[in-house]
Amino acid sequence: MPKQGQSVESCIVSEFKKKPGDSVKVGDVLFGYETDKATFEEESQVEGTVLAIFYKDGDEIPCLSNVMVIGEPGESFAEFAPSATQGRSEPSSAVSLRSTPPISDGPLPLSMPRVAAASEGTTSPASWTAAPGAPASPRARKLAEDKGVNLDAVAGSGPGGRIIERDVLAAAAAQGKLSGLAKAKMAEGGMIAGEGSGLAGTVKAGDLKVWKPNHTDIPGEGTEFETVKMSNMRKLIAKSMYNSLQNTAQLTHMLGADARKLQALRKKAKKALEEGKVDANITINDFVCFAVIKALQKFPEVNSHCLGDAMRIFKTVNLGCAVDTERGLMVPCVKNSESLSISELSKALKKLADDCKKGSVNPDLLASEAASFTVSNLGGFGVEWFTPIINVPQSAILGVGTMTLRPIMEDGNVAFVPYLGLSLTYDHRAIDGGQATRFLKAVATEIETLEVEL
Repeated sequence: MPKQGQSVESCIVSEFKKKPGDSVKVGDVLFGYETDKATFEEESQVEGTVLAIFYKDGDEIPCLSNVMVIGEPGESFAEFAPSATQGRSEPSSAVSLRSTPPISDGPLPLSMPRVAAASEGTTSPASWTAAPGAPASPRARKLAEDKGVNLDAVAGSGPGGRIIERDVLAAAAAQGKLSGLAKAKMAEGGMIAGEGSGLAGTVKAGDLKVWKPNHTDIPGEGTEFETVKMSNMRKLIAKSMYNSLQNTAQLTHMLGADARKLQALRKKAKKALEEGKVDANITINDFVCFAVIKALQKFPEVNSHCLGDAMRIFKTVNLGCAVDTERGLMVPCVKNSESLSISELSKALKKLADDCKKGSVNPDLLASEAASFTVSNLGGFGVEWFTPIINVPQSAILGVGTMTLRPIMEDGNVAFVPYLGLSLTYDHRAIDGGQATRFLKAVATEIETLEVEL
């Protein structure tokens, strides 16, 4: 499993494109995988036949672990299993997909489910992929047959998530006593026990339910509603947002900025692009980000991370910019953004957004520690004001709303002027209200007086 960025420790296989016995050529896609927020495809570096696949779709795999083996039909592959690589060298008669550092013979980490133990003497490629659900010890499988337990629905507590006897006993106790017919149907697979309606709570055949691995079995499901488990990415976003609100003192200030200067600059940039004077389509958001960068250089305490009892104040502006994708919200950052011209910043922001939508963004740029400050723009959706949530450990985040017309007095007359909604959420542990207000006013001033070379 390739290592995508220094902050990535494991990846999740989204789909295997090949199966044992398939022939592959150089460049064939072997499997797709994803990090927290990015997706990739692994291409074969060699020609041959897929001898073994050690995981299943949806498994989380530690980086640099063996995923599959390509070689010649009939060659041994068990020595490449993740649990069997310690102290062994790869034989010349088999071709490994990717050279891999040794992995301990000790218990496999829980992030490596469904990997059969090499000590069981398995050599057939089918044995690595045929059994659905998590791997189970021989004694656990025998006990599951006797008790009528569906192993696919059992969570393993053994090494590497392996199902062992105690897991089966716990599952059997939870499902209750089965009738003979119910036990026979359970043995066919794909079923789990529902609430028993027989004598003394015995589970009858009619009480069995189809096992749905991606759904939560709740009374009423299928008629009034459907319960779907969160995707891995959604879980990460939820955890991050909850952690932010639970562990910071967040407060939001709102202020409007006269947007006439931005409109004039946007019109000028559009004309320059049409005339070939610039090679970037500079947007309103690009100008706003440029103004924010200038303001952050004047308020270094806002361009920071709050570490509880310490502050990490940045000397460069690593600007995070929220990007809405089909898979969820991503916040990549532009490193050293203060050194970029408006055209360079525009192209950098566009490339990051495109990479996020394609799933090819560098995971290191998505880490919350990578950015020193974040801008989230919902103006394109018509949102005027909102309270963005801080991407901890950052000390603040700026929300940008849509432009709205406001009446003002000019030369004794009432005029309607476009104003841009700015919402600054800050961590009150790190920044006081006065300082936050001054920074927000500085952002508005930069927007209203912005001068750039195109």
